[in-house]
Amino acid sequence: MCYGISICFPTLQISKDEKFIFCTCGTRVNVLQIVTGKIVHSIEQILVTASKALLLKQWDWKQAQCTRSWRAIHNVPIASMTFDPTSTLLATGGCDGTIKLWDVVKQYCTHNLKGSSGVVHLVEFHPDISLLQLFSSASDCGIRMWDLRSSQCLCVLQSHYSPVTSLAFTSDGASMVSSGRDKICTVWDLKSRTTRRTVPVYESVVLLPEDEDFSEIGVKTKEIHFITAGSKGVLRVWDASSARCVFAQTLPSYGDPRSLTYCLPLPSSLRLVTVTAEHNILLYQLPSFTTQQQFVGFNDEVLDVKFLGKGDTHIVVATNSSQLKVFELATSSCKILYGHTDTVLSLDVFKKGSLFVSCAKDKSVRVWRQDPDSGQVCCVAQGCSHGNAVGSITCSRHISPLLGMPISNVLIIHTLLLVHDVNSVAVSPNDKLLVSGSQDRLAKLWSLGAPGADLALLGVFRGHRRGVWCVQFSPMDQVLASSSADGSVKLWSLQDFSCLKTFEGHDASVLKLIFVSRGTQLLTSGSDGLVKLWTIKTNECVKTLDAHQDKVWGLHATRKDDRVVTASADSNITVWTDVTEVEQAEEQAKQEDQILKKQELSNLLHEKKFLKALGLAISLDQPHTVLKVIKAIRQGEDGAKQLEKTVLKLRQDQKESMLRYCAVWNTNARSCLDAQAVIQVMLTHLSPEELLQYQGARAHLEGLIPYTGEVGRTDCVGRCQLIVWEGVR
Repeated sequence: MCYGISICFPTLQISKDEKFIFCTCGTRVNVLQIVTGKIVHSIEQILVTASKALLLKQWDWKQAQCTRSWRAIHNVPIASMTFDPTSTLLATGGCDGTIKLWDVVKQYCTHNLKGSSGVVHLVEFHPDISLLQLFSSASDCGIRMWDLRSSQCLCVLQSHYSPVTSLAFTSDGASMVSSGRDKICTVWDLKSRTTRRTVPVYESVVLLPEDEDFSEIGVKTKEIHFITAGSKGVLRVWDASSARCVFAQTLPSYGDPRSLTYCLPLPSSLRLVTVTAEHNILLYQLPSFTTQQQFVGFNDEVLDVKFLGKGDTHIVVATNSSQLKVFELATSSCKILYGHTDTVLSLDVFKKGSLFVSCAKDKSVRVWRQDPDSGQVCCVAQGCSHGNAVGSITCSRHISPLLGMPISNVLIIHTLLLVHDVNSVAVSPNDKLLVSGSQDRLAKLWSLGAPGADLALLGVFRGHRRGVWCVQFSPMDQVLASSSADGSVKLWSLQDFSCLKTFEGHDASVLKLIFVSRGTQLLTSGSDGLVKLWTIKTNECVKTLDAHQDKVWGLHATRKDDRVVTASADSNITVWTDVTEVEQAEEQAKQEDQILKKQELSNLLHEKKFLKALGLAISLDQPHTVLKVIKAIRQGEDGAKQLEKTVLKLRQDQKESMLRYCAVWNTNARSCLDAQAVIQVMLTHLSPEELLQYQGARAHLEGLIPYTGEVGRTDCVGRCQLIVWEGVR
């Protein structure tokens, strides 16, 4: 089945049921489910796509499979594509100025339209399929109307002085609105093929649905109304007949303007999709124009990340920008927070999870509060006393601040930053101590007094060979951990400031660390892109997680220690789930299953059901158990014939396993006779061609030759040599 979707300029489309967004990401096309915010498929090309190799490919995107491909006939790459309303005709506009139409069902080219000047960057079918009309625009800025019955250009609509970016048709098909890079919208009467109105909106355009009530936003008549979006980030509704703006969206007074590069209507659900210059996708609900969902397409370099919310349902992310991003993990929907004026460098969250702090290069710190019911986040406090960029921040571990509390009671006093070049600060679980790690290779322990008082230096931790990137207190013991650019992690005693343990395993700087599993394990991340899990008691690295391609700056765990989030300079954010209990349950179930199978094997041997016993032993992949079955068969009445009968009834994969086991048994004096008995059966009754089809048969037979000769079985040696020679030939 072919879906009426095309991936073209602009590189975002919506499925007809308005449940999926198709957007490009590098060389891939991601299928984004709107309800959950999850990427359900990610494939190199999707639906009908055009490549630089001048090939068109049709895909079943739900199965991620290419159903067919064919030559595009164009002499140069394709610049635009679109389906007709029936999804049976596909139009392709090429960089060579030609337009070709394809019957997707019957799989042949139906039209070759020539006459456009330059790259055909826009093609669109008239919504009334009975008219068989196609509209196109090329580098000459004109809009061509094509009659597909005669393959002739009926007219060229001239109004724009720059390339046309979009076309939108009214529901009756009598009018069309075009927008261009010349920042004007033109309303066309398609019957007379003349201009009805030119509106200088400086933005891109979509038509407002005609059958809905939009009186609350100033739509009073049944005339054509359209929505515009552009560089100022404001959505506006215009009356085409009077060229008057009847509604303008109100944006927050703070933060950068969200430049909108494209918009698409979702008429069935009365929504609007917009794309920003920062590669974000926003869904607005009409007619209120409220933001319903937001998906972030590009994170740039991620500098820090923290879990947020009462049940750790959100994450707050600091990227290489002045904006903060709060993601809802269940839907991937994002809220962007404005306030800082320069890059945000560090984050921390208070005990209950609804209040968090940020610091930035703008020399300020901010306190943010998330409403537990609506999920909305707002800035509730700000501090601007620093003289330089604030590189690290930490919160109280013990006190839960209340709204309205002075900021000096909420934030750790930053006079510390004047003492040494600090990379990281952390507060002890009882809020009485503070540790700092700096570029001078030292970690220092401070005593926290009353708010506003100076910090008292208690001691210095020495031992790292390069700068200290991160410091953390243990939640359970009187120790702290530090990570350094020398690639090591050290555990320190708070009593005498001595180094208790050193963990080495990273090949580059260790940027972040946290205690997990009630303080019994350490989780570290490095500039090598690796995340490592360490058991403190044994100094052993028990797990290495490899999911990033660049420095892992962000590392945080939930309060239950059941999930961990990592964030990297490769723009990726990864949420990890602790599966220890699941794996332990699986291992226990496996052991119980092994016990049951061993009991079943014992019963089968007792009942002399040798074939089932041998098959079960092989399925357990336990050569010693298989050998016990072979011995039991040989020791029984008429053992040779019983062994021959049993071995020959095995499946091919079971015989392959038997041959592999025999190659090992044959090297041991205690089991070589049993191995020879099995080999004798297989060499006697199986042809060389059949044996050589077994995986690794030649190597196993070569291994049998020297030991078989030692036990005097020259007949077996000869057969093995013959089969090996057949394999060589």
